[in-house]
Amino acid sequence: MRDLKLPDQRHPEKAHRPDNAQPKKPDWIRVRAPGGAGYEETRNIMRTHNLTTVCEEAGCPNVGECWSQGHATMMIMGEICTRGCTFCNVATGKPDALDVFEPGRVADAVKKLGLNHVVITSVDRDDVADGGADHFAQTIRAIRHRAPSTTIEILTPDFLKCTPDAVETVVAARPDVFNHNLETVPGLYPEVRPGARYFHSLRLLQRVKEMDPSMFTKSGIMVGLGEDRQSVLQVMDDMRAADVDFLTIGQYLQPTSKHHRVDRFVSPDEFAAYEKAAIGKGFLMVSATPLTRSSYHAGDDFARLQAARQARLSGA
Repeated sequence: MRDLKLPDQRHPEKAHRPDNAQPKKPDWIRVRAPGGAGYEETRNIMRTHNLTTVCEEAGCPNVGECWSQGHATMMIMGEICTRGCTFCNVATGKPDALDVFEPGRVADAVKKLGLNHVVITSVDRDDVADGGADHFAQTIRAIRHRAPSTTIEILTPDFLKCTPDAVETVVAARPDVFNHNLETVPGLYPEVRPGARYFHSLRLLQRVKEMDPSMFTKSGIMVGLGEDRQSVLQVMDDMRAADVDFLTIGQYLQPTSKHHRVDRFVSPDEFAAYEKAAIGKGFLMVSATPLTRSSYHAGDDFARLQAARQARLSGA
């Protein structure tokens, strides 16, 4: 794994950027340092199977809680991304070739951890013709073979610079949840997510639903990057127009001084107001808290998502 204590070495593409002071976190953001027997057991399984986790690579604040419960979000296709989003702590550069044995190792780890629900994400692989779509599909199939009772949630890149049938390849492998994060409001894309296109990402989610209306779709954004409330509400409307089922909203936390600055810390009351607005717009599930992340409590949320769909279908 890369040394997370050396941000300048991990992010040479960001070295030319001016330093952004990292503001002191409010009390509602603080979490306990990771540790304990459960945490170490999960960590050892990841190391034994030579697997990368977004929990570590992205510096997730919930890693201690999740790993202590045996939950980890596995990041496939390496630990080097071909994009350079200003919010992200994953290293940017030229990745290694895809590891054909990785899907099997992921599946073995899922079985060993005894997961009821697993989240699989990846770096962007613009260097691969299909963006890594077939690698996602192979990973899904391997988990189905070794851990058939485990439900699978994927968090994919946007497949912007690859063959047009990439998303079809992933959907055909039948994950239980297809997640792709919009990350921020469209007005901030040029400075926050410069290699992506807002409406392409939105259309990707819409296409998943068109191909398989029974598949749950999910997307999320960060707040505290400089957006305003109206732009967040508009993103909600855009997601619902694309028939997205599950929305996550969390506080952006600045990984290093070379990353996008934190514009402000959004209060818990504001998050509660966003959740209320999103429920009113028709999402099946909403998670909106300062520490919400795409895979945080994903297994419990999936069970609630299924129940919410059933209740809606039955008219309850």
